Amino acid sequence: MPASLGNHNIDVALIGGGIMSATLGTFIKQLEPDWSVSLFENLDEAGLESSDPWNNAGTGHSALCELNYSPAAADGSVDPAKAIKINEQFQVSRQFYAFMVEHGLIGEPQSFINPLPHMSFVIGDDHADYLRTRYESLRQQPLFERIEHTEDLSTIAEWAPLVAEGRDEAQRVAASRVASGTDVDFGSLTRQLTDYLGRSGADLNFGHRVTGLERDGSGWKLTVKNNATGQKRTVTAKFVFVGAGGGALRLLQSAGIPEIKGFGGFPVSGQFLRNTNDATIERHHAKVYGQASVGAPPMSVPHLDTRFVNGKRSLMFGPYAGFSTNFLKTGSYLDLPLSIRPHNIIPMLAVAKDNMDLTKYLVTEVLKSRGKKDEALREYYPEASAEEWELINAGQRVQVIKKDPKKAGVLQFGTEVITGADGSVAGLLGASPGASTAAPIMIDLLQRCFPQQFAGWESKLTEIIPSFGRKLNESPDLLAEVTESTDRVLQLG
Repeated sequence: MPASLGNHNIDVALIGGGIMSATLGTFIKQLEPDWSVSLFENLDEAGLESSDPWNNAGTGHSALCELNYSPAAADGSVDPAKAIKINEQFQVSRQFYAFMVEHGLIGEPQSFINPLPHMSFVIGDDHADYLRTRYESLRQQPLFERIEHTEDLSTIAEWAPLVAEGRDEAQRVAASRVASGTDVDFGSLTRQLTDYLGRSGADLNFGHRVTGLERDGSGWKLTVKNNATGQKRTVTAKFVFVGAGGGALRLLQSAGIPEIKGFGGFPVSGQFLRNTNDATIERHHAKVYGQASVGAPPMSVPHLDTRFVNGKRSLMFGPYAGFSTNFLKTGSYLDLPLSIRPHNIIPMLAVAKDNMDLTKYLVTEVLKSRGKKDEALREYYPEASAEEWELINAGQRVQVIKKDPKKAGVLQFGTEVITGADGSVAGLLGASPGASTAAPIMIDLLQRCFPQQFAGWESKLTEIIPSFGRKLNESPDLLAEVTESTDRVLQLG
């Protein structure tokens, strides 16, 4: 991209102040410091929607304990490929964090990342058999060589005492654990990256909502509304990234790019139980993930989860899935109906027809009483006292609906990067694993949108990501070197 702006105000416009925009903006400022960057966020601060730790169902997805990334096949076998891919992606993110910390570009690592064991816990014969098979499959992989497994309740009590205490000893249980897991406060990380952008010359516009996006020659015209004054202005940009969470679909639709045709969104809301007793919070030090209910979306996997939020240790259980038609926690109930277009109505109707079990599950969850929510908690914490837990609302997740060659439409649980044919506009749809894989997702986006410049960036990317272009799971020596280095910088040892 030439330095001259021509008829465009700026080189890069970032829509949305979440972890994706903050990560992409940071890479751009590292790769092309002279490019002009403007960020537009509807809320008054960065990282308050999906990147906020209380709005985010997972705070450090690395496939160490999330069972939906390593499901059992029909024959009972477990393919490690997806878990390996997600863990590889998180290793890239870890290296990105370490670079930013080591060069003093963001704060101390404890302000956003902390060591925390990741543990899977299941109940019953079938689930225990599956977890053993999963363990045997994963432990052969270098990325998972530290995994441990047990069906001994006393060992589980050492790993996570709240899970074991008061449990029927006749009940078959199983657990797998990787002690070297981490917890990430993506709200804090997002704000620190955004602060870095501001110090690097980016124009940060909080309380500003992008209401329109349309083609302007070789670039794009953004209509931007100041929430405080109601005034609107026009900004033109050569490249636009739409990282607006659930709001991304509408803006990409308004851009009119053919690549968005056929895409729709299915919103899923959620709630958590949050513990209020410091003594209980201090007794649990792990992310403990279980099995999702039949028909439940992946982000509804139950977990008894230690989190470090704004430097304070906390404990939550959930999430309890629900349904709301708004695409953002701060959005409108009209978001879903206003997203329907002639090109996506057939995929959306097909998904509705083919996912009646999901619809039934969500309705059941919405109608679930507080007492039923407490019962679900006691499956993982048998001696839980309901009085210690408060119910909080989590964020919105908009799952991707897209056309499929074999069906009229499919519901996709994951992230989807949409790029225009000329690379001048891109956006991100979907959810999990999301924030944890922001760094590799944004590197892939840079390669897709800036193919001519990318080769010239590779040496800098290798400085930021020492494993750039290589797979750690296929290079045990490099894995050991990178792990030692990032653990040291991020103080995770």
